[in-house]
Amino acid sequence: MARVLVALSGGVDSAVAAALLVEAGHDVTGVHLRLADVPAAAVGHGCCGLDDAQDARRTAGVLGIPFYVWDLGDVFRREVEDAFVAGSAAGTTPNPCITCNERVKYAEVLARARTLGFDALATGHHARLRRDGRPVTTPGPGAVLVRAADRAKDQSYVLHVATPAQLAATLLPVGELTKAEVRARAAALGLRVATKPDSYELCFVPDGDTSGWLDDRLGSAPGPVVDLEGREVGRHDGVWRTTVGQRRGLGLAGHERRFVVDVDAARRTVVVGPRDALACGWVEVAAPTWAVAAPPRPGDRVRVQLRAHGAAHPAVVVPGGPGVAGPRLALDAPAHGVALGQAAVLYDAADAVCLGGGPVTAAERPAGLPLAVAGA
Repeated sequence: MARVLVALSGGVDSAVAAALLVEAGHDVTGVHLRLADVPAAAVGHGCCGLDDAQDARRTAGVLGIPFYVWDLGDVFRREVEDAFVAGSAAGTTPNPCITCNERVKYAEVLARARTLGFDALATGHHARLRRDGRPVTTPGPGAVLVRAADRAKDQSYVLHVATPAQLAATLLPVGELTKAEVRARAAALGLRVATKPDSYELCFVPDGDTSGWLDDRLGSAPGPVVDLEGREVGRHDGVWRTTVGQRRGLGLAGHERRFVVDVDAARRTVVVGPRDALACGWVEVAAPTWAVAAPPRPGDRVRVQLRAHGAAHPAVVVPGGPGVAGPRLALDAPAHGVALGQAAVLYDAADAVCLGGGPVTAAERPAGLPLAVAGA
């Protein structure tokens, strides 16, 4: 039996995770993390509202486990919100959920849990842990991160920041279940969150208007939208309102299908072009975090996932560019819409075990981009 702190978000996955740990005989304590300030009008649209805290408390009551609320709002604003604003202003595509897992749930919550004498931190993420090929049910060394049983709900992508030492103190009980099985378990236990909808918005932007949220913090910074020849074809209200691969919402005249192919924040310039101009043959990751004890080496075959719910691209690991402390990943076939700052997460050749990864710091630029933009 282990002492386990389970992060209860107020949703069905973490509720069932706690229930499974209780059933397994662990000494379980629930904690709800107060991270973002959610307006009362947005209740029910995020994961940090008062109703979520109440749902988490009710779950703990049904399961008969101690329950606490930890206010980590200051840490969250500094490490996640501020980082998201800075990355967006710089024209990159940061992933706040990954940053939260790395800098809040692991760096802060797990550290606190260990200080308080807990053996492990458990969450409701849909991902699995394996030790010697068998499901991990108790904390300890040798755990590897594996895709969830329900591939449509797999969240190993956002957990790739966990180190082997952190995985050794992690439990992911619902990763062995499909989403339908999770809801059925919750219903059987009489948990009112059994039918609670999943949340897909950023928890600190519960109304889904990310551009408006950034506008409030970054002000107005209009600039030109140019084609591949550098001719101005439109205007934008801020580079953070666009992302590489975007087609809709650009406000461009004409019937030609044009996509954002590059964002140059220093010059406030957004470059658009045909879909073919999005093709990218390699990506580079500087200073990656490895979730395995033996990281991939040059020549190894891997799979690379570039979006939270995107396909994993077959690739080979090659040495990074001069002075880069990380690998370059040569893709078998071009990927489209690769943006700096988005996470490149590596899996083994079978696309099962998560090896680690990090933000894309360099990528093959599509041919034909203006030198002033592509050469930065």
